[in-house]
Amino acid sequence: MLGLENKLTLYGFNNLTKTLSFNIYDVSYAKSEREQKDYIAYIDEQYNSERLTNILRNVTDIIGAHVLNISKQDYDPQGASVTILISEESMPVGLIDKSCNQGHADIIATRDSVVGHLDKSHLTVHTYPEYHPDNSIATFRVDIEVSTCGEISPLTALDYLIGSFDSDIITTDYRVRGFTRNEYGKKFFIDHKMTSIQDYIDKETLQKYDAIDVNVYQSNIFHTKLLIKEIELQNYLFNRDVYEIPPKERLQITNNLRREMIEIFSGTNIYDE
Repeated sequence: MLGLENKLTLYGFNNLTKTLSFNIYDVSYAKSEREQKDYIAYIDEQYNSERLTNILRNVTDIIGAHVLNISKQDYDPQGASVTILISEESMPVGLIDKSCNQGHADIIATRDSVVGHLDKSHLTVHTYPEYHPDNSIATFRVDIEVSTCGEISPLTALDYLIGSFDSDIITTDYRVRGFTRNEYGKKFFIDHKMTSIQDYIDKETLQKYDAIDVNVYQSNIFHTKLLIKEIELQNYLFNRDVYEIPPKERLQITNNLRREMIEIFSGTNIYDE
């Protein structure tokens, strides 16, 4: 895993904006309508706005930023969102807008929704539980964006984010926008070496996935998709034991799960009849 070293000597402020967009999909098998509804309720409880807020707080610590404001919301019937506004450097209290809660728990507890802001950056997370009654497949998508401005980079939190969720399919986008100047006035459109998002993912994690890159190097746009290699069926059954299911049906369920994952990974309906 690469580090972000060899910092440039800059003239003025680092104006580069670095944005990491991170989507994970968790796929499960829930056969009956009751199992499907119980799965959605379980996901809503496991990944409510409070837990998501804690995850984003940890991301803020990992990238070395400071919380200015947090906003969160749990939705009816399902889903949650959190936004954090952050700053690269700690700010004097007198300069922080009075509407900002700085993440103080006693203030957040009085609110149904929470948003967090950084002085130059932000973090957001949204959840999307979903199922269709006809195919017994339930999915859970988490959409996270970490956007920073200055020297701090969201890439340092990528491994932590992957480990915070059960991830069958992962899609990540990283983009650097704007430019900064060195001490001689020369423009730099990126301030660190970058070949692939995969360079910032732990090697043991990468071994669990098939991965492909689609990168536009001249525009500092990087895209990586990962698909889990092995399906251990018990891990995908909701409130059922694999040994309760006949072998032939186990194979069919596994095939259905794999098909769902391949379509999500590919972004197209491959198996439509």
